[in-house]
Amino acid sequence: MPFISNKGFAMPESPIRKLVPYAESALSAGTEVIHLNIGQPDIETPEVALNAIQNFNQKVIEYSHSAGFDSYRKGLAKYYRTHNIDVDHNDIIVTNGGSEAILFGMMTCFNPEDEVIVPEPFYANYNAFALEAGVILRPVTTYLKDSYALPPIEDFRELINDRTRGIMICNPGNPTGYLYNAEELDTLRKIVLANDLFLIADEVYREFCYDDKEHISVLSLEGLENHAIVVDSVSKRYSMCGARVGALISKNTEVMATALKFAQARLSPPTLGQVAGEAALNTSQQYFDDVKEEYLKRRDILVDGLNSIDGVTCPKPGGAFYAMAELPVDSAENFCQWILDSYSYKGSTVMMAPAAGFYASPDLGVREVRLAYVLETEKLEKAIEVLRHALEEYPKTLEAQKSFFTA
Repeated sequence: MPFISNKGFAMPESPIRKLVPYAESALSAGTEVIHLNIGQPDIETPEVALNAIQNFNQKVIEYSHSAGFDSYRKGLAKYYRTHNIDVDHNDIIVTNGGSEAILFGMMTCFNPEDEVIVPEPFYANYNAFALEAGVILRPVTTYLKDSYALPPIEDFRELINDRTRGIMICNPGNPTGYLYNAEELDTLRKIVLANDLFLIADEVYREFCYDDKEHISVLSLEGLENHAIVVDSVSKRYSMCGARVGALISKNTEVMATALKFAQARLSPPTLGQVAGEAALNTSQQYFDDVKEEYLKRRDILVDGLNSIDGVTCPKPGGAFYAMAELPVDSAENFCQWILDSYSYKGSTVMMAPAAGFYASPDLGVREVRLAYVLETEKLEKAIEVLRHALEEYPKTLEAQKSFFTA
């Protein structure tokens, strides 16, 4: 039998999806599963985008330009300029979701074995993209007790060596929901310029910032014209995760010319996704105001509810729609499996993402979980009650198991 590749064996499982079989078993047994494990909003996609797909009247669904439709890229450039990001359509390549933008960015800017510093915890699939590109991620740790704020500049300096080629951030953050402030971004700017690095920023949650905080793009930072690269996506902004349309944006012409070669190799981004994405640019500001207000309400219900449970600690996120929580358990992964496999409260259980998979450093995040507040408030309130009773019951279950095996 032929051998599977070493890279295939090394590819990590998704901590967001690895417990799916247990959730499917719970569902087949008649248990309601409240999905807080994945960032799939229940917010309706803007009607203008749905109408564009429904009214698509071309006789052939053709390839687009490898960089994306010209009209869409010009529309995106106009959108970015309203967010203090001064780019034109030639600074944009449309991609198959934000995921492909990350991969293109890594393959364009880094050689195999080059190192990229990334604050952890970070979006788990960065590990997979780095493995595909042959890049080594070097984590700089942020902590729940600090609400996952940017570490001191000395922590970055300690990691920089001859192989360091870049820094990567997610702002607002997935999985933490942390929003970098102007001072923190200026710290990163200084590190990047002093060491001639790339700064890749995943900014897909730009629209969702709370408590009167504002998002600052790395493309608006002084002096980073040749250093800053932004990853974007329509998935969360317009609740269009299945459209699979993202973008890679940079004012560095060499970066964009090189990335275009990777884009040409995969031919083109999805035509219908771009049709929806271009139409979505006409979404009213009221849509975003309403969605932001809804997420703020959901955030407060989830975070306040979690913090009301004995032994649970959950910092209040400043953006996105994720929260990280520390649970009073020895292993969050075991608890997340148990609550799906062996527990329900009033016919319901909860699916969460164990947080250890969002860290690169071993033995970190073992008691933490990531939760996505992407469901209606009634389901979030129900999830809190399920967790409250589950965390009361779980130690009894462990004690019973211990007694059984030592009897």
